[in-house]
Amino acid sequence: MVHWYESSLDRQLREAAEQGEFDNLKGLGKPLRDAGREYEEDWWVKDWLEREGATAGVIPPSLALRRDVEDLETKVDRLRTEGEVRDHVAELNERLRKARVGLMDGPPVVLPPRDPEKVVAGWRERRAKI
Repeated sequence: MVHWYESSLDRQLREAAEQGEFDNLKGLGKPLRDAGREYEEDWWVKDWLEREGATAGVIPPSLALRRDVEDLETKVDRLRTEGEVRDHVAELNERLRKARVGLMDGPPVVLPPRDPEKVVAGWRERRAKI
């Protein structure tokens, strides 16, 4: 005689599967990511950052500022008016000033302020090509 025991958790899982609640889950039929990877102590942090696309909130403000300077053209190209571009450059320059005098956490930033006229001129040129 075979005795069969099903815990309440096993029953809930079986019923959910029978009702199709696990059908069409994201990643269904795909291998587990990093299967067989060596154990990393902070694997869950790295996984969360990648999943959530989190960057600026978890890096020091001075490093986020460097990224903002690198992405300046991309950011201003999304703006609609010269005034918005000038305001964006003014805000960026104020953050650069604060970083240079040590009012911002993180590694020191020695980037010069951006010339609003040059940024606006570049913005105009790129818009004219569209």
